[in-house]
Amino acid sequence: MSQISFHELSSVSSEAYQDLLRRSEADLSGFMERAKPIIEAVKTEGDAALVRFGRDLDGATSLTAATLKVGEAEFDAAFDAVDAEVIEAIRHGIANIRSFHEEQKPAPMWFKEIKPGAFAGDRYTPIRSVALYVPRGKGAFPSVTMMTSVPAVVAEVPELAIFTPPTPDGGVDAATLVAARIAGVETVYKCGGAQAVAAAAFGTETVRPAHKIVGPGSPWVVAAKQLLSNVIDPGLPAGPSEAIIFADDTVHGGLAALDLLIEAEHGPDSSAYLVTHSRRVAEEALAALPEHWSKMTEQRVEFSRAVLCGENGGVVLTSGVEESYRFINDYAPEHLELLSTEPFEHLGHITEAAEILMGPHTPVCIGNFALGPNAVLPTSSGARTYGPLSVHDFVKCSSVGYVTRPAYAEMAKHSRVLAHYEGFSSHENAVSEMRDPYLEG
Repeated sequence: MSQISFHELSSVSSEAYQDLLRRSEADLSGFMERAKPIIEAVKTEGDAALVRFGRDLDGATSLTAATLKVGEAEFDAAFDAVDAEVIEAIRHGIANIRSFHEEQKPAPMWFKEIKPGAFAGDRYTPIRSVALYVPRGKGAFPSVTMMTSVPAVVAEVPELAIFTPPTPDGGVDAATLVAARIAGVETVYKCGGAQAVAAAAFGTETVRPAHKIVGPGSPWVVAAKQLLSNVIDPGLPAGPSEAIIFADDTVHGGLAALDLLIEAEHGPDSSAYLVTHSRRVAEEALAALPEHWSKMTEQRVEFSRAVLCGENGGVVLTSGVEESYRFINDYAPEHLELLSTEPFEHLGHITEAAEILMGPHTPVCIGNFALGPNAVLPTSSGARTYGPLSVHDFVKCSSVGYVTRPAYAEMAKHSRVLAHYEGFSSHENAVSEMRDPYLEG
């Protein structure tokens, strides 16, 4: 049995410290090289390529060009196939997600008198078309459908489409279709991976191209987004799952171990660390993990063992709480739990985390499924410059300006001075006496 990775931070070298910060998709060069022919095939062959890759890569042997887009009957059948309690949980989650994101929605326009007679402001309009990527490689994720669809619907994006890999029988996970319809998205395409990103970028006979794609995915998806970033806006960097569980000495290490497994079970390419300055907590967590594993399915045990016994997970013991804060901020995690009976004491010390869930009653899974804030989050230290997916990702801002006749002279004078300094003669002429005859009428 592999040993859980244990790192005593005060004794690791600077090189080893940097290794701890590295994610599984840090080097995408291999994926990018292999994604290039997939992208080119979709660009040149359209639906035929999507069908071929669906059969070869996803095992959907019955997939055809005619069935690439989910039909009305498939949506209807999904509601019959999904247990009532699952539908109820989806409705509960979507209601909370909608309530949260409605608060984010900006006013259509604001306008301010900057100087007497001179007005400026911002006008917000939805992006015209957005692709929502929902992965399926290591499980079914109706929660991702909820998190991507609801803010897009709240933002009133007129053209929305979900892209998700087909199941082996050529269908789509039923709960994903239920979540899509309840959220308000009726267009779903059966394609995933690099080929889905290419289809969203270029369009095919069946697939309408989009201006932007959002949603988490495998390194194949991340690589394709980078390769096609000049064709389609790739959105925030959302790769394989990652989490830091910070625990102080007010909690039991068994609880920290329980939550450490949440993101670790996503797949062997996930990253998950318990960070604590309490040796007691670290030892309790290590002792509790075998019992927790005994209550998980075999596949999820395999995935989480690969993470916690590998290079992208385990237990990090720090010399003190300040060193814990430093490691967390250097790592800039996707998900961060502050496991403490007094989590607000720690919150002010954390500046680099996409999601911060506080206290023993707020595990990552509640954030993923039920609370309301978006669980599509930047990975690979993206939290340094990005926040969670939000309504703002589905709208664009236009600046609006209006200068009246009384305000023009002063604005023109200062603009003329700067235009002359920067050497732009047409800029200068446009606010010189050359304009006056055109304004007098």
